Amino acid sequence: MQPILANYTASITELKKSPTGLLKDAGDEVVAILNHNVASAYLVPSGMYEKMMGIIDDYYLLKEVEERLKDDEKPLRVELDELLS
Repeated sequence: MQPILANYTASITELKKSPTGLLKDAGDEVVAILNHNVASAYLVPSGMYEKMMGIIDDYYLLKEVEERLKDDEKPLRVELDELLS
């Protein structure tokens, strides 16, 4: 059985009737869109989407830092002001 990863659910028919109403009713929460009681999509408010993208960006940045630290080169300490000048 597929988990539903949202506190709010709606059918595709409800989505067609009033997508704005669904977002309003759910507040800042994600809405699982169900098709025959199976999640077929998630309606994500823009604020939540922006947070998710920030987390993903941070994750990829962390992976890049970890990869660069693997080269056994000793890291240099740099002050922010030095980078800006």
